Amino acid sequence: MIYLLEDDESIRKLVVYALKSQDYETEGFENPEQFWMAMTKKLPELILLDIMLPGDDGISILKRIRAGAQTSDIPVIMLTAKNTEFDRVEGLDAGADDYISKPFGIMELAARVRAVLRRQAKEPSLSEYNIGPLFICPERHETRVNGEDIALTYKEFMLLQLLVENLGIVMAREVLLERIWGLGSERENRTLDVHIRTLRSKLGPAGSLIHTVRGIGYRLVED
Repeated sequence: MIYLLEDDESIRKLVVYALKSQDYETEGFENPEQFWMAMTKKLPELILLDIMLPGDDGISILKRIRAGAQTSDIPVIMLTAKNTEFDRVEGLDAGADDYISKPFGIMELAARVRAVLRRQAKEPSLSEYNIGPLFICPERHETRVNGEDIALTYKEFMLLQLLVENLGIVMAREVLLERIWGLGSERENRTLDVHIRTLRSKLGPAGSLIHTVRGIGYRLVED
């Protein structure tokens, strides 16, 4: 699915028609309100975004897309009548994947769309986990609870990642100690308990997802 946010009706209809003729499922929006409403229902594979819009301008919308946990990786091509070097740099610095100036040819636009989608398909997908209020992305070392960033130490993050990647499975204390601290010891047993307590505290409402299995170890469950 491709989303197009363009307030000029003639351009919007032309682009939607042209992309559909290339077998791309495409939906056009006249204003940011319609666009954001659609984003809550279904996320697209690519966004075509005009800069000059009523209300929020395209750069502001692009920054909001890049700041969103679920939308930050969606590729965006900027469409605009502005063609100065400053405007191009501003759009690219804000996170645009490509930039095309009006008036543009439909064949050129289709080629840019194909190129961006091709690059996106080659990029390895990130591992992202959403478990109740908890979000974790190991590759980006990101942890959020109810959308709020949580600062974890390296060992805390490793511990949480192991529990998340083995959701519902009891992780024996010996396994956790070996994977995170090396060979186990009494001192490290106490260290594990301290890290679990600290991790639960930092995760707030998501801390209850970590269950103690007495005499064995810990597991993370989806309530």
